[in-house]
Amino acid sequence: MPFSLALDVLVAVLLVITIGYAVVLNRRLGRLRRDKSDLEKLAATFVQATARAEESIGNLKKTANSLKERIDNAQALRDDLAFLIDRGGSAADRLEETVRAARKEGGSRLRPGLKKPAAAHGNGKISPKSTAERELLKALQAAR
Repeated sequence: MPFSLALDVLVAVLLVITIGYAVVLNRRLGRLRRDKSDLEKLAATFVQATARAEESIGNLKKTANSLKERIDNAQALRDDLAFLIDRGGSAADRLEETVRAARKEGGSRLRPGLKKPAAAHGNGKISPKSTAERELLKALQAAR
């Protein structure tokens, strides 16, 4: 076999191998192109999800700040209420002591703001004249 024929056969075989490789490579590139469009869609979806997440984080921060302000206000109100309860308790104790002292004196003591003594029942208790006095005495008796 002449050398040129052998060289032509070798080139033909290499061309067939190259064509086969090109066909396989073309198929793979086609799949890669399809996957590329899917990947682009996935990247776009990821960008949208990231934007929504950032917006949600901003809303959460605003809500957290609002809640912190409300908690601070509630704590201040709680402290004020605790102070008022303490003051009210001590005032109620003083008032109860005054009522007990008045009962011990037998009702002969004048009620503040009145020109005549409070009416006493047969049991020695002072009979309050106003609705506020009756309600106060009921509250004091219920506290015992």
